[in-house]
Amino acid sequence: MFNKFIAAILPYFPKKFIWIFSKSYISGETIDDAMRVSKDLNSKNIKVTLDVLGEFIKTLEEAESNKKEYLNLIDISYKNHIDGNFSLKPTSFGLLIDKEICYNHIREIVKKTATYNGFIRIDMEDSPCTENEIVLFRKLKSEFPANVGLAVQAYLKRTLSDLEQMLDLNTLKIPVSYRLCKGIYVEPESIAFKKYEDINRHFLEDLEFIFRNKIHVGIATHDKPLVEGAFNLIKKYNVPKELYEFQMLYGVTPKLRESILNAGHAMRVYVPFGKQWFGYSTRRLKENPEMASHIIKALFYKG
Repeated sequence: MFNKFIAAILPYFPKKFIWIFSKSYISGETIDDAMRVSKDLNSKNIKVTLDVLGEFIKTLEEAESNKKEYLNLIDISYKNHIDGNFSLKPTSFGLLIDKEICYNHIREIVKKTATYNGFIRIDMEDSPCTENEIVLFRKLKSEFPANVGLAVQAYLKRTLSDLEQMLDLNTLKIPVSYRLCKGIYVEPESIAFKKYEDINRHFLEDLEFIFRNKIHVGIATHDKPLVEGAFNLIKKYNVPKELYEFQMLYGVTPKLRESILNAGHAMRVYVPFGKQWFGYSTRRLKENPEMASHIIKALFYKG
């Protein structure tokens, strides 16, 4: 109850207060901030995924603006020789307003990225978006097979079936690329696993399916048991290094991140930025109230 109470009232605190904890997990408001953080991570042999914060827009004018911001980000990133790729949320481009306009915006972004031989990850959002985002991914994958991937969420009961149904997209020459994460959105028990043990078991089942079918994967977790489980599966299937990497959020579990790097595995860090950081931070709190206790601790303890 305490966590839910804190999560409910934090959005009404001054932005400067919220920034105290947000700055550890968000690179800043500007592209310059994102470039600075990305260069620092690259210098430590860590690749990045850049993401302009924002989702669930209300107007198509916002979608147009978001598209232009991504096109600019792509050009600036390559001019700065950033070793990284990009992630986007379809609702930022009007998925829930006009699917065709959303597709055209994202296609333009992927096309721009392809001119640099780059890569865009389509984020998976909450369950009302899942089917539309898979359809969107399929369409883009057919035109830009090496330049677009999809995030999948292990806590959704449908995910293993989705992976099976998308096997037709996978080839040895150009493997499908997924980011496998647990999932953060609050979903009903009828469609999502709720218990920690069930989510972790399903995560490793999905990962084993991916390895067994020689699909590329970003193993996105900060959970040590899942990292150890992934190590075991990598060894079991003798997975080549070009078919997987570990992925983490900026500012989260740096010691675990370092241990994975030191063990010889590739690492990529998600680097979010943008003026929408306040909404992003407070929404994540509402979706995951347990974060509130961590935030309160972070305000008073440095460990």
